[in-house]
Amino acid sequence: MPGTNLTRDEAQERARLLTVDAYEIDLDLSGAQEGGASGPGEDGNTGGTYRSVTTVRFEAAEAGADSFIDLVAPAVHEVVLNGEALDPGTVFKDSRIALAGLRAGRNELRVVADCAYTNTGEGLHRFVDPVDQQAYLYTQFEVPDARRVFASFEQPDLKATFQFTVKAPEGWTVISNSPTPEPAGNIWRFEPTPRISTYITALIVGPYHSVHSTYEKDGRTVPLGIYCRPSLAEHLDAEEIFAVTRQGFEWFQEKFDYAYPFAKYDQLFVPEFNAGAMENAGAVTIRDQYVFRSKVTDAAYEVRAETILHELAHMWFGDLVTMEWWNDLWLNESFATYTSIACQAYAPGSKWPHSWTTFANSMKTWAYRQDQLPSTHPIMAEINDLDDVLVNFDGITYAKGASVLKQLVAYVGMDEFFQGVQAYFKAHAYKNTRLSDLLGALEETSGRDLKTWSKKWLETAGINILRPEIEVDGAGVITSFAVKQEAPALPAGAKGEPVLRPHRIAIGAYELRDGKLERTERIELDVDGALTAVPQLVGKQRPAVLLLNDDDLSYAKVRMDEESLKVVTEHLGDFTESLPRALSWASAWDMTRDAELPARDYLSLVLSGIGKESDIGVVQSLHRQVKLALDLYAAPDWRETGLATWTDAALEQLRAAEPGSDHQLAWARAFAASARTDAQLDLLQGLLDGTEEISGLAVDTELRWGLLQRLAATGRADEKAIAAELDRDKTSAGERHAATARAARPTAEAKAEAWASVVESDKLPNSLQEAVIGGFVQPDQRELLAPYTAKYFAAVKDIWNSRSHEMAQQIVVGHYPALQVSQETLDATDAWLASAEPTPALRRLMTESRAGIERALKAQQADASA
Repeated sequence: MPGTNLTRDEAQERARLLTVDAYEIDLDLSGAQEGGASGPGEDGNTGGTYRSVTTVRFEAAEAGADSFIDLVAPAVHEVVLNGEALDPGTVFKDSRIALAGLRAGRNELRVVADCAYTNTGEGLHRFVDPVDQQAYLYTQFEVPDARRVFASFEQPDLKATFQFTVKAPEGWTVISNSPTPEPAGNIWRFEPTPRISTYITALIVGPYHSVHSTYEKDGRTVPLGIYCRPSLAEHLDAEEIFAVTRQGFEWFQEKFDYAYPFAKYDQLFVPEFNAGAMENAGAVTIRDQYVFRSKVTDAAYEVRAETILHELAHMWFGDLVTMEWWNDLWLNESFATYTSIACQAYAPGSKWPHSWTTFANSMKTWAYRQDQLPSTHPIMAEINDLDDVLVNFDGITYAKGASVLKQLVAYVGMDEFFQGVQAYFKAHAYKNTRLSDLLGALEETSGRDLKTWSKKWLETAGINILRPEIEVDGAGVITSFAVKQEAPALPAGAKGEPVLRPHRIAIGAYELRDGKLERTERIELDVDGALTAVPQLVGKQRPAVLLLNDDDLSYAKVRMDEESLKVVTEHLGDFTESLPRALSWASAWDMTRDAELPARDYLSLVLSGIGKESDIGVVQSLHRQVKLALDLYAAPDWRETGLATWTDAALEQLRAAEPGSDHQLAWARAFAASARTDAQLDLLQGLLDGTEEISGLAVDTELRWGLLQRLAATGRADEKAIAAELDRDKTSAGERHAATARAARPTAEAKAEAWASVVESDKLPNSLQEAVIGGFVQPDQRELLAPYTAKYFAAVKDIWNSRSHEMAQQIVVGHYPALQVSQETLDATDAWLASAEPTPALRRLMTESRAGIERALKAQQADASA
């Protein structure tokens, strides 16, 4: 029984047999405001169904062949194949409609079904805004969820045209991949799309607020639209978003030498979105937390801009040219990530020319972490079925893939890289490809043989370590310098063997001048094998610091020689440029996670240098990493001392920060997250009720919730205080924050209520479930949470089997007892893995969580012996 799965073999056979021409999809969403044809659900936020009518025309290569079309629906009323009515009760089973005896050549299928609204962020999501009590709908189809809305051949290589007709409530707006037509009454009939894959089709329906503009180039005008709920309209900085979008249009069209491939470009900020954004062709959906209700730092604007550019890059790489199967998902996401950050770094007039610093300090640290888990896998993962791909949106697919793509650009040359990409787009427009198609184009333009490069980088797992080997004479002159490459054993349980790889890196020489570390020389070279000599440095005076992988060209863990490490430890904040600082910070964090640097020493290092750190994104990353190190990697009997030291320092930095600055806001949040003494909590309360002030600090809506949530977690704010704050902020965001605060309260009753709402009931929508889990898990409440370890293992398999993928994964990962760092937790996990017979996807998630406990135990032991 296939359930809702689809194997690669099945997809390949279906693609061999079928060529899909066109879909006509007719949806009746006129009852959406009330919850649909069958009325609202018990939770008041979703429930109900809508009529879905699909007509699809396709060709079959063989007469009499059998195949199937995908559909997830509560009821199927009609199935008509080539004019013959089939019995739905016979042909519709297990999310599939069997299609037997196909004609050679043209076939036509009509399916009439009742499909269901969801509140999980999958399929057609329905949300009711508490501000105006209006319903707002949007689709999310990646990976296999178009089949929740219409009957479809749900695989990326069966492209077709799509024509949507939608009946919607009066006064609503309907947006899709094609330009929005004038409605006939309340019926919206869209023009057919170009040939695209099912997973990037989209519908966004509701009384959305919109702002419109255009992008003009070479006589062509592309309509631009930005949409959000009316309750967020006052916060929508549309011109800023349009400015980033136009920058992307300019840079991508130049670099890709291919005009934007769709008729218009809408960006829709939608509620309760599971991901950051989704690259629906011409109708990108984005989580509406990116419409900032309160003051945020420039780092938040930078991340939002990268998300906007990432999705825009997908219009070419992913939508115009699409992977044949999900094993090339990494290339789809890595290309969008690399090019979006490159656009920020290199586009004229960009506000974020330091974007590679952010990449090094966030994306690459994610990659390094993921690559050291038992679940690590080659970048080009073996995706056997849909269950495999659903757990493959990970740090390998996105972050390591993008890091290796950056290495590939350095290896072949940036001009040669984009020349190859241009040829690739022209050759494969509106078609499907494999990795070999892109590599072949790059070999043509660069003259490099990429077969060995690809095999070592893309088909193997694990991470290399690069170390300098240096010898100097009595006068401090370098007599020998080489780069040593190591391939550590893969984590226990990981498949494959360690491998040495070819690296294109830069080596930076830095001197200490007037208290600043300035780069005085840069050498770029190929490193291959176990030892690579660097004769360019021989005979030169040894500099204060020698930094391998300067400019962060390659993907590797880097270690410093003893003298360089000593200087950097004393002067980490004194690099004149942000990227070498970020690389040094990242190396220190990596050593902390690897138990090579005790948590208390990492804290000391951060406190000695963070005050000199100008890059706000790096500062905020350090805040998160210090808190994580203290919560998980510090020896338990020293943890409270470390937390007190950190919180005192955060308050000192907060008071010293420039009034109204990003640094002030970041330190306010860091202080609020760990305040612990009566005096510190009194300050939080005073800031909240207005009896205390810090010059320049705006205690606005989002910061108020941050203060209150910490007060709730420490027992200083009760239900009455939470309800009063929610009364001030009667929005969906306010409801989420209140749910977090309630779950954070340090009482057995609050924990039991939170646990029951997530684990024992399935009524919460995705965003509220996430909020409750976030409040439930409090590092200061380990003893209170301890009884839930056994409850977790008793419930987790049933949750995985009964909930949708997104909802189940939230619970499996979020409620794993990660704070219970002990051998007992490892033993409990091992016992569960041995007896529960989990699916491969669930086993992977549990194994990754278990690895976190193992790492934390090792780090705690290192810290205890420091």
